[in-house]
Amino acid sequence: MIFDEPTLRKLNRLTLVATQVRAGVMKGDRRSVKRGSSIEFADYRDYTPGDDLRRVDWNVYARLDRPFMKLFEEEEDLAVHILIDGSQSMDWGAGEQNKFQYALRLAAALGAIALAGGDRLTVAILSNGESGQQIGPVRGAQNTLQLLQFLERQKAGGITDLNHSLQHYAMTPRRPGVSFLISDLFCAEGHISGLAQLQSRGHEVSLLHILAPEELDPPLAGDLRLVDVENGQAQDVSLDSGMRALYRRKLLAWRDDIQATCKKRSVRYLGLTTAQTWDRVVLHQMRSMGVVK
Repeated sequence: MIFDEPTLRKLNRLTLVATQVRAGVMKGDRRSVKRGSSIEFADYRDYTPGDDLRRVDWNVYARLDRPFMKLFEEEEDLAVHILIDGSQSMDWGAGEQNKFQYALRLAAALGAIALAGGDRLTVAILSNGESGQQIGPVRGAQNTLQLLQFLERQKAGGITDLNHSLQHYAMTPRRPGVSFLISDLFCAEGHISGLAQLQSRGHEVSLLHILAPEELDPPLAGDLRLVDVENGQAQDVSLDSGMRALYRRKLLAWRDDIQATCKKRSVRYLGLTTAQTWDRVVLHQMRSMGVVK
């Protein structure tokens, strides 16, 4: 299994955070930003002629000699979309530090949180320019096992055009909500226009950017031929300490630029390496940045 029962119990105590909850079609376990007619008190507003007198707070009226209306919170479900980059470059790293397996664990954790909270979950693998295999939309904690089994069957491979895949997913009729893209972003076509397309359809987007430790600081030296795992193109390079230092500076600048662009576009960004334990990322880092609570 992707994670054990004690970890699942910890995840079930969390909820996903949306800055603006999208209206659901079913009652859920989440407080809405709208004012409804449930029993949970939210706020007061001034009485206006024609209001239902049954919602006047008569105790406040007796003290202030002014009528105030009681407002109540409505509960609704949230649409949650988890999009996983399934390209060959994600299948890098051994054991617990394999990027694709790491991405699947993050997806499993976020999905379990969504299902436990009564949210409406869809998980899709992005591959070959499309949103490929998919589970959902499903709702309810009883679907957690189905989610885990779906994720355990997935394999990375081929080339993914992130922009095209995200645009295809955004244009398919579905309810917008909180969306997570989990990827190493190794895509020549880029990803920004795809994220923008999701946002234009009403999605609140978070980007979980995964890199392996060897990609941050390659343990290589000498005259080498590097081969792209996705397209097979080769490049002869000579690596010494100066070239490695230049590589690290350029990679960090690339990641910083992505983070700055996300901030400008109101996309929540979290840069990760597979050396970080995935459960600590979910239970601590995502909580501190306001993705979960």
